[in-house]
Amino acid sequence: MTKPLPFLLALLLAVLLTGCAEPLPPERADYAGVWRNERTRLSISPDGRVLYTTGNGNMHKKIDAPIKRFDGDSFAVGVGPFATTFVVSAAPRRGDDGRWRMTVDGAELVRE
Repeated sequence: MTKPLPFLLALLLAVLLTGCAEPLPPERADYAGVWRNERTRLSISPDGRVLYTTGNGNMHKKIDAPIKRFDGDSFAVGVGPFATTFVVSAAPRRGDDGRWRMTVDGAELVRE
């Protein structure tokens, strides 16, 4: 028989992780999409969820969390007291080639 406390804690954690995202505000709609370069992929859904993966050699990083808030062009993602900020030094914009670009944490990303 499964012990109820671990099961309830796991269920509560699942609800917290899936239920915390809020839709992107209309003025941030340009952030939505899949952004990438040769080593980074940043997916921002219209419902405010972020999936970020990056890697270089043996170092890999993955974040799957809701957006907590925007600070200027930058945004923080996380749950509860756990958060990380993505520093956006160039907000989403169309480049000379017509493709959407955004510079996040010093890396230029192109929207697919």
